[in-house]
Amino acid sequence: MKRFIPTVTILSLVTASFAEKPNIVWISCEDISPHIACFGDPHAITPNLDRLATEGVRYAHTFTTAGVCAPCRSGIITGMYQTTLGTQHMRGNARLPDQIVPFPAYLRQAGYYTSNNSKQDYQFETPKGVWDESSGRAHWRKRKDKDQPFFSVFNFTGCHESGIAGDAKYRSVTEVLDPSQRQDAYALSTFPPYYPDTPRAREDWKRNYELITAMDHWAGELIAQLKEDGLYDNTVIFFWSDHGVGLPRGKRWLYDSGTRVPLIVRIPKSFRIGGQGSEGMISQQLISSIDFGPTVLNLAGVNVPDHIQGRPFLGPNAATTRDYVYGARDRMDERYDIIRMARDQRFKYIRNYEPLKTYYQYMNTPEKGATMAELRQLHQSRALPREAEYYFSPTKPVEELYDTWTDPYEVKNLAGDPVYADTLSRLREAHLSWVKRTRDTGLIAEPILIEREKTIGHRYGILRQNDDPSFNRRLADIAAQASGGLRALPSLLEAMSDRDAAIRYWGAVGIGNIGTETRSAVKAMEKALGDESAVVRIAAARALCRLDVPKRALPVLTKELDEGEQWERLHAAIVLDEIDEMARPVLLEMYAALEPRMDLYANGKYVVRVLNRALNQLEGTNRQVP
Repeated sequence: MKRFIPTVTILSLVTASFAEKPNIVWISCEDISPHIACFGDPHAITPNLDRLATEGVRYAHTFTTAGVCAPCRSGIITGMYQTTLGTQHMRGNARLPDQIVPFPAYLRQAGYYTSNNSKQDYQFETPKGVWDESSGRAHWRKRKDKDQPFFSVFNFTGCHESGIAGDAKYRSVTEVLDPSQRQDAYALSTFPPYYPDTPRAREDWKRNYELITAMDHWAGELIAQLKEDGLYDNTVIFFWSDHGVGLPRGKRWLYDSGTRVPLIVRIPKSFRIGGQGSEGMISQQLISSIDFGPTVLNLAGVNVPDHIQGRPFLGPNAATTRDYVYGARDRMDERYDIIRMARDQRFKYIRNYEPLKTYYQYMNTPEKGATMAELRQLHQSRALPREAEYYFSPTKPVEELYDTWTDPYEVKNLAGDPVYADTLSRLREAHLSWVKRTRDTGLIAEPILIEREKTIGHRYGILRQNDDPSFNRRLADIAAQASGGLRALPSLLEAMSDRDAAIRYWGAVGIGNIGTETRSAVKAMEKALGDESAVVRIAAARALCRLDVPKRALPVLTKELDEGEQWERLHAAIVLDEIDEMARPVLLEMYAALEPRMDLYANGKYVVRVLNRALNQLEGTNRQVP
């Protein structure tokens, strides 16, 4: 059922008269890093965006809150972290509490015409009252009153990773380019060291640039339309991307290649405040993608609601600059990997909550690309450069620290260097504080998160329950301790007696992470096989396999694979994939579960993908699934 937005509440936010309001246009695109000439890229051909930048401000340190589209977009449209809302898992569908709505609703109630052309992909159902129109035909030109201010969003999908991976889409998108706008793949000096230097990989890098040039054509057309309509001089223009380049170690990742994006804002002279928006400025302040929405509200003269976590960086009530920006990786399609990021102007901190997972987990979508195929093939033949081979390590370090000034590709992990101990400690604390302050729902196993949403009504409230005020702190602490090794064993065993299943889950995960060094925990894990929570039972079964006693664990895994809810089935399938040869006694059960069920994602695709990968590895086959 569609939610309706309470008009009275939103009308109270209006602070500017109708006549004083600027028009605002968002020109957004998908899957690009700042490979744009005005951001210093020596190869980019982007004349329209470069011209826009000369009339506006380039923000050199803009970061999205995830390395993938839908979680980012949920944050952008609400001004809130996806991990606060519970929208962090790719292709999820969370419910929001009534008081949290997409920010364009506030603009609409303040008198704006709001249009979206056309992607939403917010990970929740959009309430009524947000858009006057959201479709492939939406446009400011469709408003009935030509004096009505507007907020219009346009999104270019041609830069999406599918445009790099798919020959037909690449040719279609780039047909607007003339020969002078094509790139020489081997002349691209920006080619990263963590890719194999092969013709196929360089072709992908070349395509990225050419798709960006095609996007620049499109952006130029939108700007021309504003000028044709006599609106250019009273319209604020934002240009941004949802996350970084759609290639391995970019999209889906929390390195700058996945989270640093271009941002240009042009403010007409009549709407500038003080020195804001000065032509040709390059701003070094840290910007998060959740800041875009509150900045629009501030420019439009609409008060920013208290629940919004983003900060306006332009307008009459611009906030103080950020010391840090933050990011999160959670489930990407069929694979979990809980990772968190904190970054200041110079240093990047990454916390891997699941260090026993390899960087390059097998996922169907990125595996379609030529660069990923090259990485796999050359890894098998041991022909990858060190910077590329690193990401095939069977495990990850718990912590990563990078100096982005001296190491812009983030290939030299400084976390173990005593010279940087104070920096590591400071950023570690910033990350932990953010996790607790924002009430990070991504630390709750997805099956538990969804089950509690059914009771409470939304995921936002799960870590805000008054009946257990210490839950948020206990969850953050035990999730961190789960990768703490043998020294954390007493805390992990204690967690197995906690009243909350989300805590017990991390206790079992942590014991499994230690492995055979903690055989004393076998009895505790065997007891946990009877836990009331399916995901705790699965985590205990994984731990027993890691403890080299799989006999009792396998029946639990196959039972959940057969009878569990879709996300529980996915958890079980992932464990069966990860334990390799230990899963061989239950091959028949795994084959039986390959039949897609009705649910669109986990049961229809994700479980099948994971099991097929596991069976291919065990049997030496190469079956393909959707």
